Amino acid sequence: MLTHYLCEYAWLPSGVARDVLIAIEDGRITRAEQAGWVDDHIRHLPGLTLPGLANAHSHAFHRVLRGRTPGKGSFWTWRDQMYAAAAKLNPESYHRLARAVFAEMALAGVTCVGEFHYLHHAPDGVRYADPNAMGEALLAAAGEAGVRITLLDTLYLQATVDGDPLAGTQLRFGDGTFDNWYERFGDLKAPAHGRIGAALHSVRAVPADAFGEFAEATSGLPVHAHVSEQVAENYACLQAHGCTPTELLDRHGVLGGHFTAVHATHLTPRDIDLLRGSYACFCPTTERDLGDGIGPARALADAGAWLTLGSDSHAVIDLIEETRAVELHERLVRQERGQFEPAELLRAATAEGHLSLGWPDAGTLAAGQRADLVTVALDTVRTAGIDPAGVLMAASAADVRHVVVDGDVVVADGRHTRIDVARELSEAICALF
Repeated sequence: MLTHYLCEYAWLPSGVARDVLIAIEDGRITRAEQAGWVDDHIRHLPGLTLPGLANAHSHAFHRVLRGRTPGKGSFWTWRDQMYAAAAKLNPESYHRLARAVFAEMALAGVTCVGEFHYLHHAPDGVRYADPNAMGEALLAAAGEAGVRITLLDTLYLQATVDGDPLAGTQLRFGDGTFDNWYERFGDLKAPAHGRIGAALHSVRAVPADAFGEFAEATSGLPVHAHVSEQVAENYACLQAHGCTPTELLDRHGVLGGHFTAVHATHLTPRDIDLLRGSYACFCPTTERDLGDGIGPARALADAGAWLTLGSDSHAVIDLIEETRAVELHERLVRQERGQFEPAELLRAATAEGHLSLGWPDAGTLAAGQRADLVTVALDTVRTAGIDPAGVLMAASAADVRHVVVDGDVVVADGRHTRIDVARELSEAICALF
């Protein structure tokens, strides 16, 4: 079936253009070009239409903590609260929660999510009858919410860099040995709307002698890892291995064009150089919510790393805000405006995010690409009167009006076409407390 949209404005690879005709057939864009005319018989998309946004780093269950972690503390005190939330979930309740969270992402213009999944087993660490029940719940939830997913199944074997054993809630994260993880991981099957990737949780959660096996076993797959999120993590790695987390990953062959360093907040100049050709995923709203710090986004981009964006703990689900924050945080650090061109920021939120998740055919409004469209209103109190090319510095997720994923309309007039998102979020979260 052939579908046409006439966009008031659209952000094409060449830049923002007016009166753009986009033709879609079998979930693919077959035509995306300036029409130069208006036809009332073709569906109009008023506003600015962007490529689909890629949320490259998500922990769906963290959404339950939004508004529930006030007061003083640090990442480590917040983590205790996160563990308490994790202990309450089972495959059924996780599916219910994740479906609502992924639908919230769709409302924000996210067409693909990278789910960094380590909540594998029952609270006591015992495997479910289906060892991948929790991962399969996430895969199903994304499909029902109308978004694509890359499930980044996570290797998690120890509690500290020094090798302390898992205990308490952490027991459900671990498979005991690398071989046990790899056996379970190998049984995962990707649905049509999904991909299977892998994650090495962090240098504190996986012994260094397993890095090489992990790198060999996951060759060619999207691979993500938390890297230098905390100063304490760097210090522990230096004490145990005499090098930074990035240097340790490089030493064992984990880095490369398939690899994404998540957070990458506290890097040395050597670390930045080593990440050349890899991806670096920034999650600014989480990093500031947890007081983690501001990562060297401009330096990484200048060194040849590809930037992507994520909402991580979902303190906010707004990829436009995450994108804008990369620029604004750099301004704070450098005390100078204009650190990134708008097109650079858009690529981080779209094409580069999709590439890091294993979707090379998404993230651009061009013939042959997946038909993912995100239309942002230009007549709200935030966007009225702006230059459409400045939308990333003005709009928010609340301004997203229309979302198409693989040719299917998922959001229309600002409402999810399948799910009452606010109701389902409220019911899923309140059931846990």
